[in-house]
Amino acid sequence: MTYVFQFGIVFDQFDRMLVGAWLTVQLAFLALALGLAVAIVCAYLRTTGPKPVRWLVMAYVEAIRNTPLLVQLYVIFFALPGLGLRLDANGAALAALVINFGAYATEIVRAGVQSIPVGQIEAGRALRLTRLQIYLLVVLFPAVKAVYPALASQFVLLMLGSSVVSAISANELTAISNTLQSTTFRAFEVYIIATLMYLAIAVAFRGFFAGLYWLVFVRGRGR
Repeated sequence: MTYVFQFGIVFDQFDRMLVGAWLTVQLAFLALALGLAVAIVCAYLRTTGPKPVRWLVMAYVEAIRNTPLLVQLYVIFFALPGLGLRLDANGAALAALVINFGAYATEIVRAGVQSIPVGQIEAGRALRLTRLQIYLLVVLFPAVKAVYPALASQFVLLMLGSSVVSAISANELTAISNTLQSTTFRAFEVYIIATLMYLAIAVAFRGFFAGLYWLVFVRGRGR
């Protein structure tokens, strides 16, 4: 049995795939920014907050890290409307990605915070800084630097994992690809191109984060 590749049919719809890829990038970056903010707050509460708050943060982290992203997505998109909170597909996708990334990033940032020498924290106390000031001015920057590679890798995993939001018809790259293969009947060609696009996005993100590390942590501190 021979298979004749017909990429031309897919390339005729390539602009639609580019739109899906762009939404994938947008979702990933928004989830990164919002999820990192969640992680920074949760890591602070997990390390210095009152005991009940620390338990609540731990419960959030464990619940998210030990359940599938797809189930979390279904809860937000299908279950929350029963409580009166309705989000469109793209909004539900973003919320699920933020909550998921925030939980994983919380543990990464917390590990970075705990790697900071006690002497630096004691120096902040000697200057009569508050706990929040010590966290923001003394601890956070070197902590993020220490765990930056892990955060960058987690972000790439988040971007690749965003393909599951196609299950609720969010119009990202995988959802567009599914639609194209169902109309062109060229599944092999569609998914080869989608795979190459994901690969290109992932490589571009890794290059971007490598450059950002140099700009912020190397060049920025070398002045």
